[in-house]
Amino acid sequence: MNWEIALPEIALVGLGMLILMIGVLMKKATSAMLCAMLVLAAFLVTGMLLLAAPQGIGFNGVFTLDPLAVFTKILVLASAALTIILSLEYNVRRGFSRFEFSILVLLSVVGMMVMASATNMMSVYLGIEMSSLPIYVLAAFARDDVRSSEAGLKYFVLGSLASGLLLYGMSLVYGFGGSLDFGSLRTAFTGEASVPVGSVIGVVFIVAGMAFKISAAPFHMWTPDVYQGAPTPVTSLMATAQKVASMVVLVRILTAPFGHLLAQWQQLIVLLSIVSMVWGAFAAIGQYNIKRLMAYSSIGHMGYALVGLATGTEAGVRGVLVYIATYVFTSAGAFACIVAMRRRGHAVERIADLKGLGKTDPMLALLFGFFMFSMAGIPPFAGFIGKLYVFLAAIQSGMYALAIIGVVTSVISAFYYLWVLKQIYFDAPEGEFDARVPSVSFVAGVGGLITLLFLVFAAPVVNAAETAARAMFS
Repeated sequence: MNWEIALPEIALVGLGMLILMIGVLMKKATSAMLCAMLVLAAFLVTGMLLLAAPQGIGFNGVFTLDPLAVFTKILVLASAALTIILSLEYNVRRGFSRFEFSILVLLSVVGMMVMASATNMMSVYLGIEMSSLPIYVLAAFARDDVRSSEAGLKYFVLGSLASGLLLYGMSLVYGFGGSLDFGSLRTAFTGEASVPVGSVIGVVFIVAGMAFKISAAPFHMWTPDVYQGAPTPVTSLMATAQKVASMVVLVRILTAPFGHLLAQWQQLIVLLSIVSMVWGAFAAIGQYNIKRLMAYSSIGHMGYALVGLATGTEAGVRGVLVYIATYVFTSAGAFACIVAMRRRGHAVERIADLKGLGKTDPMLALLFGFFMFSMAGIPPFAGFIGKLYVFLAAIQSGMYALAIIGVVTSVISAFYYLWVLKQIYFDAPEGEFDARVPSVSFVAGVGGLITLLFLVFAAPVVNAAETAARAMFS
């Protein structure tokens, strides 16, 4: 069984149940803050256990702890921790400061960690559902807000559809491969003279289901409405931790059991990448709500990440991992700046509300600038490093057209990022924002520092990504 490799998840679940009981027994006035602090401590303990845990395969081959899993889980824990910090004052101001919020985030993180270590189709599906169900609730956590309730309902309905696609694809793969285990599937299909058509169709359905989870076009229909309606810290969680876990699942599925079927799935990933990059670049231009703009931006960013996966090479997977690592902190910081958009006690979300921010709050304007430049891929910010690695991988694989489309769409998308900065620095102020709370300033500051200085300490992240990618191809 080798249960030691799952000790971080076991510990996190145990601590989560303990924190849940504390929240139930405590007075409501103090339980939310206390539980949030305890969840942050649980994430720290889990991270330490993760780094100390022995690597290997356990639970009869359905669970593994390898460099890719460790890399992913560290990113997920960091993203979730930033979400909890961002929610501390936000939930109080919105009137739904309840201890269940942090518990739901913790339970979703457990599912994401299972996803990162899954080496069997069923453990993949269980991890996805464990992570998704709490987020359905979190998206509708502001019960008195119609938009939040709508976001939760839309996400649940379309998420159920994606789960159906995923299960159908898995059933086809099982029917033609005779197993759900990644290693057994690779062996089953390698020995055949021709790949069964049914198994290829199964892979297509699996990719479609996972494309929904990462909001890649044309499976992005839920993204703008859910991003806009969900509480902003929840949107940050969906844009960072959930996308990291889902992208790594897609990477592991396509490179482990189906890595030798590159010719069968490569064109599908190329198509998803191109459509996502183009749609993300053009659809965001007409947006006037900052959260909807971030939604379309995320669609484009997943397209850039898929450029690396489309190569099917070790360098491509390394590029994907570097890209999502840079995207996590840039996106978390950007959503912290959005949380800071409050005027006279009310949240504002129009891009026009940012007019003159450079004069009224120079530090927040500077941080906004860091994140917009990074998302546009302008050096020396973190986003440039991420795009550099995925485009280089495409060029090394001879996929010049894909790299050129990526560069062109990056230039197009720079328009709306620079348009935001134009409003911030060149338009007349419409009024000052309320004073920022420490938790929001902390998340924005951490994101800003990492985004700005990533080039200085990129070597450890790149080396970890390279080690993780090498493990997938060894």
